[in-house]
Amino acid sequence: MPNYLLGGKPTVNPDKQPARYATIIFMRELARHEDQLFPFPIYRELRENTPVRFDEDRNSWDVFRYEDVHRILKDPAAFSSRRGLEVRGETLLTMDQPKHTHMRNLVNKAFTPKAINDLAPRISSITNELLDQVIQSGKMDVVHDLATPLPVIVIAELLGVPAKDRMLFKEWSDTMVKGVEGSSDEAFAQMVAERDKAEKELSAYFLAILNERRKQPEDDLVSALLQAEIDGEKLQEQEILRFCILLLVAGNETTTNLITNAVRLLTEQPAIQNQVRQNPELVKTTVEETLRFYPPIVAIGRMTTQDVEIGGQLIREGQQVVSWVGAANRDPEKFEDPDTFLPDRKPNPHMGFGFGIHFCLGAPLARLEAQIALEIMLSRMDDLSFAKTTLTPIPSPFVFGVKSYPITFSART
Repeated sequence: MPNYLLGGKPTVNPDKQPARYATIIFMRELARHEDQLFPFPIYRELRENTPVRFDEDRNSWDVFRYEDVHRILKDPAAFSSRRGLEVRGETLLTMDQPKHTHMRNLVNKAFTPKAINDLAPRISSITNELLDQVIQSGKMDVVHDLATPLPVIVIAELLGVPAKDRMLFKEWSDTMVKGVEGSSDEAFAQMVAERDKAEKELSAYFLAILNERRKQPEDDLVSALLQAEIDGEKLQEQEILRFCILLLVAGNETTTNLITNAVRLLTEQPAIQNQVRQNPELVKTTVEETLRFYPPIVAIGRMTTQDVEIGGQLIREGQQVVSWVGAANRDPEKFEDPDTFLPDRKPNPHMGFGFGIHFCLGAPLARLEAQIALEIMLSRMDDLSFAKTTLTPIPSPFVFGVKSYPITFSART
């Protein structure tokens, strides 16, 4: 998830007006909705012609080649995750070493692979319950009927949130990842105000849950975080609050877009849909190829801590650098036939979940939810087809996804 969403406000650059955080607005090349719905030809052109370039409009460096993106993400010393934020409170996304490792080790105590794998039966149950509501109609909106409620319910249950508050959680999550619509200072100020309001409401909500769990622990992640310690050190209250918000926002948005993007691909390429349905063992690699081909997160921001050279360009200390994962994942220098979706592609060293110390903590859960969702959809439905309509992209330059994706299908007996 984009670092700017949590833990700080945009900084003011006195040399650049209007004063807004460089990477919130779209690149000029992606101003049209049509291009946001399918940005990959533009990524290819930029990767080939200007693999490392400075964007005057956004006061930011852009990097597009796999090798360069990989180098940036694996070097947190030179490319900091704090990215010039006026820090109100750090999260795992915005911490640098050594604090990041210490905090992540604490969180991992309550977020182990076994704990995630144990969720598989519940994820299957939720998926079937959601599909039961639409299976007889022969149509559904993938975003609203499955890809949104599934991760919301899973994370809400992990955190011990009552069922009645799930959709409220989704509203907060949507607000926290919302990009600025338009280029005016007023639109930017409104977006920042909406995020601030959502963050305050989320913090107050989680604080109430923390207070309840201190008095009466339950079998949920909040209770586990309160009890987790390494060498006698426990997480501070604000650290737990920020982690809960991070898990909610990052987990929901990424998984929703991963599931939706996978179904979108299967409707765009029916031959692959049939291939995967007939060979369920391909579901796992299909999810991985989706992360490469249609990644939920297409860009990751950093800030240089020193002068550094990338692709023959000198980037000065303190400058913003955006690594375009969506372009790197289709770099022909790394992937054979990169613009072809191969459901059995191996190896597949994509960076759909990032790379390095900030590799997505929730990746195992997102993968598991997407795999189970696809397995059950393909086992219960034939002829998944896009219901022709106008698609609306999610208004964020860092996110690749759509607000709605209606499909039709034939229920399998």
